[in-house]
Amino acid sequence: MKTEIIIAGFGGQGVLSMGKILAYSGLMEGKEVTWMPAYGPEQRGGTANVTVVISDKQIASPILSNYDIAIVLNQPSLDKFQARVKPGGILIYDSAGVFNLPTRTDIHTFSINAMDKAIELKNTKVFNMIVLGGLLKVAPLVTLEGLEKALYKTLPERHHGLIPLNMQAVNEGMEIIRKD
Repeated sequence: MKTEIIIAGFGGQGVLSMGKILAYSGLMEGKEVTWMPAYGPEQRGGTANVTVVISDKQIASPILSNYDIAIVLNQPSLDKFQARVKPGGILIYDSAGVFNLPTRTDIHTFSINAMDKAIELKNTKVFNMIVLGGLLKVAPLVTLEGLEKALYKTLPERHHGLIPLNMQAVNEGMEIIRKD
């Protein structure tokens, strides 16, 4: 099974980190993965996106034009990537960052209010982990065990004390994602 994913938003939302953690989670579970980031020159506040492919078999190319899953965290990303979700695919959007709702009827659309939940948890830096939890609820591409191992692998050791908070955020995201 191969799943092709785009995660898109503004720099500073943790888009690239989310993709990296997802890719490492796949690696921790022995899957084939690719991770290809792209961002504007002003990274924080500029546009950022990352493609991740997770597969049970060798991946021919990390370059994609259409996606099985799109996670969009702002309106410009929805405008750019909504049309590129394959029919029958999944679109997840942050309800605080998107104002003109998705219009496609041939895909499965989900909303997640990750920013309000991050504020409730008193740490906006876990915004991306809340979104990642929502993804894993609707598309269990990796296990929570693999995700936790990936956090230990990708986060600097000085931040390992934050891993329980990150895992809590993932679980919160699994609870608050809603099908439109």
